[in-house]
Amino acid sequence: MKKMLLAATAIAAAVIAGSASAATDFAGGTISYNVSATSDYVYRGLSQTAGDPAIQGGVDYSHGLFYVGGWASNVDFADYELDLYAGIKPVYKDFTFDLGAIYYGYSDNSLASTEVKAAVSHPIYKGTIGAAYFYNVDLDDTEYYEINGSYPLTSKLSVSGAVGEQKTGGFKYTTENLGLTYAITPVFSVDVRASDTNIPEFVKPAAARLAVTLKAAF
Repeated sequence: MKKMLLAATAIAAAVIAGSASAATDFAGGTISYNVSATSDYVYRGLSQTAGDPAIQGGVDYSHGLFYVGGWASNVDFADYELDLYAGIKPVYKDFTFDLGAIYYGYSDNSLASTEVKAAVSHPIYKGTIGAAYFYNVDLDDTEYYEINGSYPLTSKLSVSGAVGEQKTGGFKYTTENLGLTYAITPVFSVDVRASDTNIPEFVKPAAARLAVTLKAAF
């Protein structure tokens, strides 16, 4: 609880400091920022913090089709995680594509790896449905793919979820998540998300869990 209160305080300070410049124009493109506090950092169904809270934040720059950014979080198996990514988002009719690469860096360099990504999304009525594929270029026989979707229930409340499969060195598992996101203000939002895998429950990082995340985007 103490960690979550500290994280919420950090978010509030960041929002107050940046509230006057909510997405900044730079070199013909746009810079945006985000910071969040979560009760549990869950990635592809697995807790990255052993069920403990995490403080996270990132910065993104977009210019036309091109985007680049970075994002960081605390994790339990290293001092920190730092992700760097870049790509393009071409549009064809009602289809939006996302072609890029993601570098997952850690304080322990032996854990670092890079994935290439191909994703597509398409609007359906008021919502969106999509699919994504990730291939790890550093780890043999490692890939992840998912189907995802989101739908607005009201002007401030939306539901979203995904079903995916992770494959690593001959071992594979399925994962799914479903959550509600509420826009408290144009800057603040809260997300409540349940996730699970088909890995046996005694593997604690993969057990079913509920994560609550407070996020500020500006």
